[in-house]
Amino acid sequence: MRFQDRKQAGRELAERLRDLRDEGALPEPVVLALPRGGVAVAAEVARVLEAPLDVLLVRKIGAPHHAEFGVGAIAGDDPPLYDADTLDGLGLTEESLAPTVERERQELHRRERRYRKGRPPPDLRGHTVIVVDDGLATGSTARAALRHVRRRGPARVVLAVPVGAPDSLALLGEEADDVVCLHQPYGFSAVGQWYDDFGQLTDDDVLDALDGY
Repeated sequence: MRFQDRKQAGRELAERLRDLRDEGALPEPVVLALPRGGVAVAAEVARVLEAPLDVLLVRKIGAPHHAEFGVGAIAGDDPPLYDADTLDGLGLTEESLAPTVERERQELHRRERRYRKGRPPPDLRGHTVIVVDDGLATGSTARAALRHVRRRGPARVVLAVPVGAPDSLALLGEEADDVVCLHQPYGFSAVGQWYDDFGQLTDDDVLDALDGY
């Protein structure tokens, strides 16, 4: 299974979630997107479910000199969440990563100010919160996001992605009440390989998607 782009993936994911809603499994849904890529997927989900849409700001913590290799993540103002085995394997400590965390938190706050335009985060108490991204690789940012959401008192937490690595999805089943994924291919290496168009989104793309809600 491949997706033409994030919008198509969002429409297909929304159909699966609509079935769950119609079965009564998603009462009072609120959709939270992980920017930037997750917003295009989540906008389709929110439209089909007729649910509120907002963003959940999460940032990956990359290894020194190899920023794309994630060793942890932050969500909101929560403490960093690290993969202890990865830190040990690379000879890293939380103290050595403090400057990286500070840079990522500054970027997180910048995006939050721009995307929310002064709006407070939504009240999640008593709602079913559906956390949406465009795919799941290692799961480090999704784990940080799910724990952040759980602290805010929702009735139920659901992780929903179009495609993901089977091992990572299994681990995140311990963090979410339900995990919805359309495609769990063996030999998964990167989210982008399952999209024909996986171009990077901009802040303006995020704002355009949010303006409809």
